[in-house]
Order: sequence, then structure tokens, then C-alpha cells
Amino acid sequence: MTRHRTGLIVGRFDPPHVGHSFMIEWADARVDQLVVYVNSRQTDAAPGRLRAEWLAGLHPSVTVIEVRHDLHTDFDDEELWERWMDLFRRHWPLGDGPHAVFSSDPYVDGIAHRFAAVPVVVDAERSTVPVSATMIRTAPAEHLDHLAPPVREWVVSHWC
Repeated sequence: MTRHRTGLIVGRFDPPHVGHSFMIEWADARVDQLVVYVNSRQTDAAPGRLRAEWLAGLHPSVTVIEVRHDLHTDFDDEELWERWMDLFRRHWPLGDGPHAVFSSDPYVDGIAHRFAAVPVVVDAERSTVPVSATMIRTAPAEHLDHLAPPVREWVVSHWC
């Protein structure tokens, strides 16, 4: 198993689910320090601050940072990539790094390349935990078993 000094996971986590927790725990076992960025926009379904609090509570050994922005995702737009990377660098709390970037999505290559880090794809097919935040937002009552208790409580009271 390859070990890295620092690692980064970037996502919306809207809402965080057990698949996200699987990836965070998997990555945390392979780095000395893991940082999780919770991308947050005003239009998200669940408040970014709350998503960051949930993840920090679920994964106390990890540094969780809410990254507020108004950027869209267009991975063919180099100027937009520069704006994303400037945002990510301003929030990076550990000095040098990250040394590895973890994700189940293909954009991990672009972020890792721009940080001169190793891209690490975790369960891209989502076969270990077959759920996505989009599935939960679309049919929350059908996926409550994929949510940790504090997230489940909020989802039931706000979306069901």
C-alpha cells in the first residue's frame, strides 16, 4: 500500500453518505494527514457549513474545510481551472501538498496534475457502496439507510 504525507478529497457531499465515508476512511488510511474540501454554493440543497460539520463529526481524524465559491464546473475551460486551483490553494492548511488527491470521479486527474500530486481513484464504479448524492437528492426516502444518523435526521425533516 502506497502511503502519502498529505491527501486531499474535494466534493460537494450534498448530502454526505456512507459512500463518501468509505472513500474518506480509505484515503485516511493511506496518508499521514487528510484534508476534505466541502465545496459550497448558495444554491446547494444542504448548507455547506452543515455538511462540513457532519463530515468533521463523522471523521474526527480528518481536517474538513468548507470552501465557499460561485464557480461552475467546466473541465474544458483552462481559465476556470485556474480559478478553482487558486481557490483550493488558498484553503490548503498544511504548507506543501497535497501529495495525493482522492476521488471516485474523473476530475481527480485534473486537480492532481495541477497540484503535482498523485491521482488516486477510489471505487469509481461505486460498487462498494452503490449510492450517490444525486440519487439521495432525487429520492431521499429510498436511500435513508445510506446516511449517518445526523444526516438522516436532517434529510427526513427537510426533504421527506
